Amino acid sequence: MPLENHAEFKLSITKALGDQLAAALETLTPAPLTEENIARLPRHKGVYQLFRHGEPVYIGKADATLGQRLRKHLKKLSGRENIHLEWMTFMALSVDEDFAAVAPEKLLIDSFQSDGRAPWNENGFGINDPGVERDTTVFSDDHFDQLYPANLDWVIGDLPQGTQTLRSFLKFAKTALPYTFRYAYYRTKRESFYEQFEVTIEQPEMTANDFLRFASSQLPESWQIMVLPGYAVMYPREMHSQSARRHYIAGLELAPNLDLHP
Repeated sequence: MPLENHAEFKLSITKALGDQLAAALETLTPAPLTEENIARLPRHKGVYQLFRHGEPVYIGKADATLGQRLRKHLKKLSGRENIHLEWMTFMALSVDEDFAAVAPEKLLIDSFQSDGRAPWNENGFGINDPGVERDTTVFSDDHFDQLYPANLDWVIGDLPQGTQTLRSFLKFAKTALPYTFRYAYYRTKRESFYEQFEVTIEQPEMTANDFLRFASSQLPESWQIMVLPGYAVMYPREMHSQSARRHYIAGLELAPNLDLHP
């Protein structure tokens, strides 16, 4: 029998925090995702929201500074097909109290995902290398990398011209590219393998496609470069993936998963 002078009360601090963060974001006006607007942000950690065509698509967290994190997104989006930076805007909140403990981005994701306002979250939009175990993944049609694949016509500018080691040139290109380019031996003692190859760069720029073809031309035929929807990998072995877009071997560009031996 229910009591008139008693009831159960369940306290949900995390929901209250999530609601407060969402309400604080809703008081802001999105600004274009540009270097100028990012540079105006205070050097605080916090949370942010990205918009495409005015529609919310992603909630993120900046453990260091908001600017550092947003610049990574700006770079990534600049090298994608089917999207233009002019379409992108953002809002940001500085959060400095018990930041790690309250996991503010998780609270916001829970709040916004329930009504479809965070479609890029948990859909491959992250800025980190997905790892070698993902190289054979079959990407779904609605995965971020399938919708917005890496643009191989993206131009790598300010190339270090002249004669240099392949090791040096690979490191430059890896830093310059707006998407992951993972290759064997990087940041290991065996990276010195690339020092035996000298390359001469005469032009001030080249497309990502030209760079990948060029890099493959400098290595033995046992080496392959495989381009997946959102990134490229290079290893001294044959590689296959149902999601591969193309391969490069010994300077040749090959259709995915077909004849990999020129």
